[in-house]
Amino acid sequence: MNVPADLLERVRGTLASQGSEPTPARVAAALRADGGVFGDSTVLAVVAALRREALGAGPLDGLLSEPGITDILVNGPNEVYVDRGSGLERITLRTGDESAVRRLATRLAAAAGRRLDDATPYVDVRLPDGTRFHAVLSPVAAPGTCLSLRVPSRKVFGLEDLVAAGSLPAAGVPVLRDLLDARLAFLISGGTGTGKTTLLNSLLSLVDGSERMVVVEDASELRPDHPHVVRLEARPPNVEGTGEITLRELVRQALRMRPDRLVVGEVRGAEVVDLLSALNTGHEGGCGTVHANSASDVPARLEALGSLAGLGRDALHSQLSSALHAVIHLVRGPDGVRRVAEIRVVGRAVDGLVVTLPAVRFAPGGKVELTDNATRFTKLLAGAA
Repeated sequence: MNVPADLLERVRGTLASQGSEPTPARVAAALRADGGVFGDSTVLAVVAALRREALGAGPLDGLLSEPGITDILVNGPNEVYVDRGSGLERITLRTGDESAVRRLATRLAAAAGRRLDDATPYVDVRLPDGTRFHAVLSPVAAPGTCLSLRVPSRKVFGLEDLVAAGSLPAAGVPVLRDLLDARLAFLISGGTGTGKTTLLNSLLSLVDGSERMVVVEDASELRPDHPHVVRLEARPPNVEGTGEITLRELVRQALRMRPDRLVVGEVRGAEVVDLLSALNTGHEGGCGTVHANSASDVPARLEALGSLAGLGRDALHSQLSSALHAVIHLVRGPDGVRRVAEIRVVGRAVDGLVVTLPAVRFAPGGKVELTDNATRFTKLLAGAA
C-alpha cells in the first residue's frame, strides 16, 4: 500500500516532536491526532514506511530484495533506474524530494560507518548486506543527490547456469574446467557490468575442495560455493584519515596465509605488482578480474597500474610474461546479455612487450572458433608450455 507523502511527513513530524518510535500504537495515535480516520492497513503501511526510512533503504528496500536486479541508480528525486540483466530501465518509484534522497544517502553511509555531508559529499562503501553503495550529494551531483547500488547475487551461478542464460556456449564449459584444473594463472577482463565477478564466482566454485583459497577484495563480492575460502577486505581511511588498509597490503598478508589459490577480486592499483610477484614465485592458479575494453588492452592496463607502484614498463612486462597464462574476456551486447567472448594466451611481440594472442573465440549462437594460437593454449593446459 502506498502512503501519501504528505501524510507520512505529518506522522513523522508528530513522532519526532514526541521522541517516539514508530510502533503501531503510536502511529495510530499520531494519525488520530492528524484528524483523519484510518484503518489497520493504513496504520501498518505507515509503520512499515517509517521503519524502512529509519533502518533500511527506504523506498529502495523492495528493489534490493527483488530477484534479478543487479543495479539500482537514483538520479535525484523520483528518478530511478534498475538493471534486471537486459540493460537499464526507468521505473516508477517515488523516492521523495531532494531532502528525502539526501537523508537516505546519509543514513546508508552511516550504516557502513562513513560520514556523508557537505564537507565529504561522496562515499563508496559496502552495506551490511553486501550491497556496494556509492553516493554523491547535490549540488556536486545534478539533477540531485545520486545513488548507485550494486546488488550482490543471492545465488552462485554454475557454468551450466551461464550456458542456460546464453553467456557461455556449452562447448566452452570443458575448456574453462580444463583451464582451472591445469592451475593456469588467469585474469577475467571486461567493462563495467559485463559479468566478470559472476564468472569468477562460478569458476572458483569448481576448484577442488582440498585447496585453500584466499580472496582479497576492495569490497567483498565473491561468494564461491567452496568449503575453504578465507576473505580479506580492504578498508578506507576513517573520518580522521587514518586506519586505511590497502589491497596491496592485503595481498602481501595473503601470501603468508598458505594459499593454494590467491584471488584478487579486482586488480585496480599498485597491488598488481605483488600479485605478479606471487604468481612468479610458485603460487599457481592465481586469478582475478581487471577492467579493460578488450583482451588486447589488458597488458597496457596492467602497465598503467604497475606504474602506480613505481614499476617500470620493461620490468612489468618481464614479470607479466612469466606470471600470467591466459585472459578470459567478457562483453555485453546491445541486448544487455553478458557473454564470454574469447580466451587469449600471453605471448611476447618482437619488441619484447607482452601481448595477448587469441586462442579460442566464442561466437554468438554458441559457435566455438579455434585460432592459430589454440595449439599454444592446449600445450599450456597439458603443462608443456
